[in-house]
Amino acid sequence: MTVEEFEEFYAQAVARLTGQLYVMTGDLQEAQDVVQEAFVKAWVRRGRLERDGQPEAWIRTVAWRLAVSRWRFRRRSADAWDRGSGGAEHVAPPDPDHVVLVDALRELPAQQRRTLTLHYLCDLTVEQIAGETGLSTSTIKTHLVRGRAALAHRLRDPRIEEAPDV
Repeated sequence: MTVEEFEEFYAQAVARLTGQLYVMTGDLQEAQDVVQEAFVKAWVRRGRLERDGQPEAWIRTVAWRLAVSRWRFRRRSADAWDRGSGGAEHVAPPDPDHVVLVDALRELPAQQRRTLTLHYLCDLTVEQIAGETGLSTSTIKTHLVRGRAALAHRLRDPRIEEAPDV
């Protein structure tokens, strides 16, 4: 992949990948950071990315792994801080400006959220998701079914359910 081809690929994919990672992580700044870092890693191996044939999937996977690593680091740091300070303070509720769907997605287990994002936002098949995540196709299908059911429950409109039957 030449420098020009990589620049063109970056221009076409960065917004899409950032959006996908935003849905997976629920944090726009984090998504921007990990996608940029994944592109930096991709730059070094751009020749191999072209041969592998799926550079966008590679960058998405690397960005996801970076996000998980960062989450684990922050979690360990917070745990260490809590041990030293005697306890955590109350955490404010999510900002009301967040989109309802993103809030609902955040409540899902990470693997369900990732699977739903890859399927519906990235438009990957069950087999492609299995290849990218290393999970079996039956596990992917289970995550999709459970994730859709959980979202349907969380996104239901109580006003519709309270309306009397006519």
